[in-house]
Amino acid sequence: MLSNTMLSEMNAQVKHELFSAYLYLSMAAHFETANLGGFASWMRLQAAEEQEHAMKFFDFIIDRGGKVALQAIDQPPVEFTTPLAIFEKVQHHEQQVTTLIHKLYALAVKEGDYATQVFLNWFVSEQVEEEKNASTILETLKLIGDKSNAIYQLDHQLGKRAAD
Repeated sequence: MLSNTMLSEMNAQVKHELFSAYLYLSMAAHFETANLGGFASWMRLQAAEEQEHAMKFFDFIIDRGGKVALQAIDQPPVEFTTPLAIFEKVQHHEQQVTTLIHKLYALAVKEGDYATQVFLNWFVSEQVEEEKNASTILETLKLIGDKSNAIYQLDHQLGKRAAD
């Protein structure tokens, strides 16, 4: 059984994961409008992945006898500029999510909640991957600069990302 504190934090994490999905969908919409379909596709897949993460928390809460209490999701930004600026936001956002996961893990350790620690291990590893992916694309965009032909090549490459 989850403590009241852990239950509250887990329910908040469902909201955070769903906000992540909203954020990436908003970015996908921007890329679609900018005729960068590969970037848009990458963001759509990222949004779907974040929804899956939310459902993992959702199911875990139920499996542990807790009550899921869905919370209001803030509206994500709708105005974006360059791919570089967007991926700077992506990297920063993923770092924030990592911090949230680490706080949940620390709470589980403090409470001696071993089942939640095991559950969160997957998310700790996942965030390493998420930050690496964002960082790799961000660093590539920094190398590219404002060379439009290279942006279109990266767009093509990102469009090849398959659903996991």
